[in-house]
Amino acid sequence: MPPNTTASSGQKPGKSGRKKGRKARLFLIVLVLALFGGVAYGGYWGVSTVRASFPQTKGSLTLDGLSGPVDVKRDGNGIPQIYASSDEDLFMAQGYVQAQDRFYEMDVRRHMTSGRLSEMFGSGQVKNDEFLRTMGWDRVAKEEYDKKLSASTKKYLQAYAKGVNAYLKGKDGKDISLEYAALGFTNDYQPQEWTPVDSVAWLKAMAWDLRGNMQDEIDRSLMTSRLGPKQIADLYPEYPYSRNKTITQEGQYDSVTGSYVQGGGTTLGSGTQSTAGTGLAGNTTAPGGLQSQLSKLYNVLDNVPTAVGVNGNGIGSNSWVVAGKYTITGKPLLANDPHLSASLPSVWYQMGLHCTSVSSKCQYDVSGYTFAGMPGVVIGHNQDIAWGMTNSGVDVTDLYLEKITGEGYERDGKVLPFTTRRETIKVAGGADKTIVVRETKDGMPLLSDRDDELVKVGKKATVDSGAPDRGDGYAIALRWTALDPGNSMDAVFQLDRASNWTEFRTAAASFDVPSQNLIYADTNNHIGYQLPGKIPIRAKGDDGSLPSPGWDSKYKWTGYIKQSELPYEYDPKRGYIVTANQAVVDKDKYPYTLTTDWGYGTRSQRITDLIEAKIKGGGKISTDDMRQMQLDDSSEIAKLIVPKLLKIDVADKNVRDAQKLLEGWDYTQDADSAAAAYFNATWRNILKLAFGNKLPKELRVKGQCLNVAPVDTTGPADENQTVRECGQREADQSQPDGGDRWFEVVRKIIDDPNNDWWKAPKTRLDKAADNRDELFARAMKDARWELTAKLGKDMDTWSWGRLHRLFLKNQTLGTEGPGVLQYMLNRGPWKLGGGEATVNATGWNAAGGYGVVWVPSMRMVVNLDDFDKSKWINLSGASGHAYSAHYTDQTDKWAKGELLPWSFSGKAVDKSTSDTLVLKP
Repeated sequence: MPPNTTASSGQKPGKSGRKKGRKARLFLIVLVLALFGGVAYGGYWGVSTVRASFPQTKGSLTLDGLSGPVDVKRDGNGIPQIYASSDEDLFMAQGYVQAQDRFYEMDVRRHMTSGRLSEMFGSGQVKNDEFLRTMGWDRVAKEEYDKKLSASTKKYLQAYAKGVNAYLKGKDGKDISLEYAALGFTNDYQPQEWTPVDSVAWLKAMAWDLRGNMQDEIDRSLMTSRLGPKQIADLYPEYPYSRNKTITQEGQYDSVTGSYVQGGGTTLGSGTQSTAGTGLAGNTTAPGGLQSQLSKLYNVLDNVPTAVGVNGNGIGSNSWVVAGKYTITGKPLLANDPHLSASLPSVWYQMGLHCTSVSSKCQYDVSGYTFAGMPGVVIGHNQDIAWGMTNSGVDVTDLYLEKITGEGYERDGKVLPFTTRRETIKVAGGADKTIVVRETKDGMPLLSDRDDELVKVGKKATVDSGAPDRGDGYAIALRWTALDPGNSMDAVFQLDRASNWTEFRTAAASFDVPSQNLIYADTNNHIGYQLPGKIPIRAKGDDGSLPSPGWDSKYKWTGYIKQSELPYEYDPKRGYIVTANQAVVDKDKYPYTLTTDWGYGTRSQRITDLIEAKIKGGGKISTDDMRQMQLDDSSEIAKLIVPKLLKIDVADKNVRDAQKLLEGWDYTQDADSAAAAYFNATWRNILKLAFGNKLPKELRVKGQCLNVAPVDTTGPADENQTVRECGQREADQSQPDGGDRWFEVVRKIIDDPNNDWWKAPKTRLDKAADNRDELFARAMKDARWELTAKLGKDMDTWSWGRLHRLFLKNQTLGTEGPGVLQYMLNRGPWKLGGGEATVNATGWNAAGGYGVVWVPSMRMVVNLDDFDKSKWINLSGASGHAYSAHYTDQTDKWAKGELLPWSFSGKAVDKSTSDTLVLKP
């Protein structure tokens, strides 16, 4: 598909059409690259560079270090299946093949994880590098590699690195990808050899991406400048345990044995812990300087992951498994679609790793999704089991306020020295920059050192009366499980080899970070779930929901939950397990606080309802039923609000005509639905009027300005005593984002029409809203005119897909490079259905607009009766080369909800193979 156009029909052109299309693409490349290198040279440079970087997929190549020949069989989508006779050969070939397709992406990732982006992209990345050097991901990864990982894992990592370096040997940047060729015009960067630690470090990036509730911790603190404790509590309601089911339902924690058991057990107390006296939890007044510091910290935190296209906000995922007694095949079916920010290429890489004969010498026969730059398969199936993952959301990060005194920090009345290290950042086209990183004795880096305005924190912060005198201010330090060396890389290979539930749980025990909901099925008709991860136990009175006082050691972590105590389920009587970021376990059946910030269960309950409807109707579930469930785009918040909207008497004929779109609407958010467009615009304006305009500037959209009272904790601003305040946050990260937390907020007050949240002040064009229906009427009017401006006066032309569009952008030069280069590297838009907190979770941020900001990054359905009847799809394609046929060849099908055949057996792979490359010793 050409850049920046709507999706094609998906029809395959004939040979003449393909030749014309190829010539047209090459002509375009020649034309635009002439602008870089000069007309006379640009044509040659463009054509030769694009062709030179495409991988060889046929014939044979010699790779020094192989012990025997390896076959690389690619299907019509360029997805490789690798066949080898030893483990080392298998992973060496994996490294070579992934480098063929995605080395530029791999290189960017390792520079990001090691805080070396400035080496590639110059001074604009120095702030990111400073922050990442402070975190020290690569240092932790090296310690894991040196001291924690098993000998076999190290052997595989070394073999993988050897394969990558075999690909790099003798190549200049321009021989590897178009991006390197473009970089060559601005600096003399040349790719360096790959190391095993480069692979390990990527798990730290994913752990950061899935780190839990740090954003919520910051946001709650920022809210205290304009909202009181009760108002903040309104905006963070408790998980609706009575309405939306938890993941585990048939097990309990046994207080006698100190373990989690499949059934029975002693019911404990609530398992929740009071927030009284925890950090800022008791604050009733604005923490002043802390507001500014936390806001700037948020910006730094949020900017880091976007370097590779993922971030920690809004991330969800669906995964569920149905036992054989309810399926057409008589064996389990397992579905998974992790939700991440859209990136090009997709964060996932599909492949199969097959030993020609499984033995002690060669132990793998596995296929699925992995990350380019990392050996093994992260999500997928082998010959015996299948597994999926969703983010558990457990709280594994805490921010601490540290009292700085002189060159040290206070702890229990004593001043302790920081541990320091110097880091030198090399900058392409500029001078090196050296920073000093400070850490506490607990290994907590001082994040507030990473911005000139974050050196001193909390000059006006209000904390508990027992806090030390603020003196020069409080600093912010981070405690995070991923900064401790772990064994997650071991877990990847253990999962790939596991043949039963016991081996699967053993593998899960090594999966330190990120903590994921692991879902399981096997060919012997068993299903299961395990919560893994290194999950901290906090001191009594500390639930991790707000920054804690670092000067008091009673707030430090007291340990980690034992593997035997973590929730799990095996063959539950109900016959299915659903994980979609909802609460893992009922709070009354578990003694530990896993988090206070679960997803609110909207998606998980919808999936549960769809499964139960099929079961109770007497039907059996098929692979296609699982696919159709993944595409469900029913709006749960519309079901709650639309009946109220239709009862409102609207005077304006134009608004009344728009209101009529909602009559008879089935609440599905198809791309061509006008009703979905109008409802979502109304929902966005309800959120803005009821909540968004009352939040502090640090949470509102950058550049959107309001007249507000200097301190507003009681209701609407007094128009006679207001100040002009403009938002400070990026549009796709602002609040209220419209996710299912906001569904729950509105659900709590929907039947209280006079609740204070429904009040909105008058403006130049609108009178004040004093109750729910007046605010809803105003939101419907605002939505009508907003869509008129965006989509036109004729409502017959309105559609949700015209608002809700996906653009795929190369995450480096596609966002920061020259416009002509962005045109070459980026693709889209695609008009999508689905929405926020729907099963088909094409997320958008209601505060910022309607564009798609995160997506099902892949979809798969595994058939445990016949693996060759499994299905899969990726967001983009196998290739990272911008003009490869496999750059975005899966995206059209992905957008339509289609899945590709997923060959696994040797016979099926041979049948689907288009190209075969033989790698020879």
